[in-house]
This record gives sequence, structure tokens and C-alpha cells, in this order.
Amino acid sequence: MLRVKRKIRLETERLTLRPPAHSDFRPWANLRYESADFLTKWEPSWASDHLTRKAFTNRVYWAQRSMTADTAIPLFLERREDGALLGAITLDNIRRGPAQSGTLGYWIGHQFARQGYMGEAIAAVVHYAFERMDLSRLEAACLPENKPSRGLLERSGFKYEGVAQAYLQIDGRWRTHVLYSALRMDRRGRTHAG
Repeated sequence: MLRVKRKIRLETERLTLRPPAHSDFRPWANLRYESADFLTKWEPSWASDHLTRKAFTNRVYWAQRSMTADTAIPLFLERREDGALLGAITLDNIRRGPAQSGTLGYWIGHQFARQGYMGEAIAAVVHYAFERMDLSRLEAACLPENKPSRGLLERSGFKYEGVAQAYLQIDGRWRTHVLYSALRMDRRGRTHAG
């Protein structure tokens, strides 16, 4: 099956969502470094080379390969008014055939949190996934105590589905997560962002 390289660029009221580029290294590394205390309690442990140019270059190549193979869509959130990098959102583990589903993950720099940016990004990615990619189901997971992320998912039309024991290693420990999903056929899970 021939894969077509995707050129994805989504626009919201305040954001441009686009794939990472090599030129994003410094803003990305600075934002991750400045937000480390805010992010690490919710994320898998960072490798010792996490903030290096080599590791970032590998991320950019992974993003390009994944988009070409239709297995993931990693996007950076860029604020249109000033071009600032705010965070990232990834539709990963894209499964075709009978599943037609994917898994949503995201992060945002601490200084940009709770300003509605990630809600805009999720709405745009959900719309793209359902309307342009013909996916039927999107899944997301977060730690039970991550109330801001849970609230964000619920405001974005995701429904609580249950608990996954020892779902991911977060901050060096296997952690239970709560699971959410948005279904294309569920009107509350659909958006009109573009």
C-alpha cells in the first residue's frame, strides 16, 4: 500500500498546529527545561539525553516517518500572534481497519497552562481525526489525580470509560490511569473546529 506524506497544518482561533521541525529545537528544549517540574510528575521519566539536539533530531525524524506511515500525527502548538511554541499534541497508535482509532496525548508549557490553548488544540485534532482521517474512536488516558487533564478531556467531549491498572510508567513507577474516549458517532464528542 502506497503511503502519501501528509502536510498537516491545522488552524484554531489562536493557534497553528504543525509538525515539529529541526529549527524548533531551541524553543522546545527551553520550554521543556523551564516546565520540567510541571511536566515530569505526569510523564514517563525523561532519558538522560532528553533535552539534547540529537534526541530532538530523532523526534523530528520519528514524526516524519510516523506521518508518512499513517501511524501518528505529532503536532506542535504555535501561538499565531507571536510564533511562541506552547506545547505539543500527538494522535498516536493510529489503527486502521475494523478499529479506526487512535490515542491522544498532549503537554503544554507551565506558563501557558489553563488558558484554553490545549482545548483549542484537542478540538482541532478531534475534528481532523473524525472528518479527514475517518477515525471512529479516540482514546486518552491520564493519572486519576490529574484533575486539570481530566477536566480538559471531559470539556472536550471525552467520556470516562474506566481504569487501566499499571498502564504506563510515570516518573519511574508503574501507574494506574483513568481512560477516556471520544466517539465519532457521539455528538458530544464531535466538534466543529477546523
